[in-house]
Amino acid sequence: MVVKTIKNIDNETWIRFRNLSVKNRVTMARLLRDMIENYEHRSTKFWNKILNAEKIISDKEADEIEKITKRIRKEYGFRV
Repeated sequence: MVVKTIKNIDNETWIRFRNLSVKNRVTMARLLRDMIENYEHRSTKFWNKILNAEKIISDKEADEIEKITKRIRKEYGFRV
C-alpha cells in the first residue's frame, strides 16, 4: 500500500470526505476515483453543450459587434 498526500486540505474537508466514503461503504480511493470520473464527465458534457449549441447571433452580426468594440476601445479614456 502506497500512502499519498493531499496538500493544503483543511480538517473539515478531510472529515467530510472520510465520512462520505464510510457512508457509501467504499474506500476513500474508490470515492476519489468516482468523484474525478464524475467531474470529468460533467465538465465534458457542459463544454460540448456550450460549444456545439445553436448560434445566438449571425456571423454578420458578430462581425459588426467586433468592429464596434474595436472602435470603442480605441477611444480616449477607455484604457487609462
